[in-house]
Amino acid sequence: MTDIVDTGQGQPVRVNTDAQARHDLAVGRLAASYRAIPSDAPVRLAKKTSNLFRARAASDAPGLDVSGLGGVIVVDAQARTADVQGMCTYEHLVEATLPHGLAPLVVPQLKTITLGGAVTGLGIESTSFRSGLPHESVVEMDILTGAGEIVTARPEGEHADLFHGFPNSYGTLGYATRLRIALEPVEPFVALRHLRFHDVESLVATMGAIADTSEHDGVRVDYLDGVVFSATESYLTLGTKTAAPGPVSDYTGQQVYYRSIQHDSPVPKVDRLTIHDYLWRWDTDWFWCSRAFGAQNPRIRRLWPRRYRRSSFYWKLIGLDHRYAIADRLEARKGQPPRERVVQDIEVPLGRTAEFVHWFLREIPIEPIWLCPVLSHGSWSLYPLRPGETYVNVGFWSSVPRDPSGPEGAANRLIEEQVTALDGHKSLYSDSYYDQSQFWRLYGGDTYAALKRRYDPESRLLDLYSKAVQRK
Repeated sequence: MTDIVDTGQGQPVRVNTDAQARHDLAVGRLAASYRAIPSDAPVRLAKKTSNLFRARAASDAPGLDVSGLGGVIVVDAQARTADVQGMCTYEHLVEATLPHGLAPLVVPQLKTITLGGAVTGLGIESTSFRSGLPHESVVEMDILTGAGEIVTARPEGEHADLFHGFPNSYGTLGYATRLRIALEPVEPFVALRHLRFHDVESLVATMGAIADTSEHDGVRVDYLDGVVFSATESYLTLGTKTAAPGPVSDYTGQQVYYRSIQHDSPVPKVDRLTIHDYLWRWDTDWFWCSRAFGAQNPRIRRLWPRRYRRSSFYWKLIGLDHRYAIADRLEARKGQPPRERVVQDIEVPLGRTAEFVHWFLREIPIEPIWLCPVLSHGSWSLYPLRPGETYVNVGFWSSVPRDPSGPEGAANRLIEEQVTALDGHKSLYSDSYYDQSQFWRLYGGDTYAALKRRYDPESRLLDLYSKAVQRK
């Protein structure tokens, strides 16, 4: 059943009223499940997947019922917006928008990341040099607050403070049930150029020039990210939207995408992908992390079912490792101590990026690392990047030998110190070790406290420090 309604963003649009009715019922179940949780029990989402890497305390309390909140309510192709439920994965969101020739302004790299999760926990991708972070394309949000109320937050108006404070709050202020986001036109294909650099400084300079002009050698650049394999081998990948037909590569089978980037030529290596495969180019091998499971070994890869070459399956393997300490047991059999997990994304200003990369390559034995420039467009209370300044996200996801005589998280603590010294920030989806005073200087402080008083006056939800650092 459909009705013609005015979304407030353009021409009236035909809306599936059945989808809207189902959404309303799902929101009602969510609110009822929230009221049913004992006041002294932790509040958590009842969902099977997560993209968080930090551990948390066990709980027997029932979780929030988010069943029925994982879809797209409506795509308004004329206004280039979509109304999306908070638990909708980007995989399902893209399935709904691509038939209209549209995509979210920023599509994080992994299929199982949800829109609500990317907004409340941040996300990034190769469009971020022009479109910022996922929350910067949000028009409005319906949020179940800690007070148990559903409020609609917009950039201006009664709940503007919550709108600007929601990003990076990680469910400590509430949960988004519906988000209206902006979309942008895409073409069927993406033409790629992989530029090789022999020093990090040249790569960073070129990255900055492209971020300023959105072009390189006279060709428009729509997508931009990079990979550092060593101090003398690094790459920028420049993507350009195109409708021109032609052969495309497939990195969902035997070929591994990040290995396709490497070459030793002064001439850029070129490639082409469908827009669908470009958006998910990192998911098949979880960037390069599938090598830890042997999935990049050609003999194993031939036997590894294609449907299991995706981040959601690797997450299940990680979950088994966490439950049974498989990796630590294997290290012990070799006479080695347990390893320290170093799974982080950080941002430093463009001008400090080379300094951080050189420090990281000297001090932390992890390679490759991912680079993704991001331009912040607004003021966001809990993740205060300076508006109008280009930062570079550096992503590294592996483990390092643990010093038995050192403190817990020694390598992660070093990284936090260096990022802070370089005027940067790090995402909070993984292990953090800040003391409270430093944490609140970096992540909202008095502004966050005011938001908690207004939207969670009885402290039903954990505060951000308890959740991100104390792992409650």
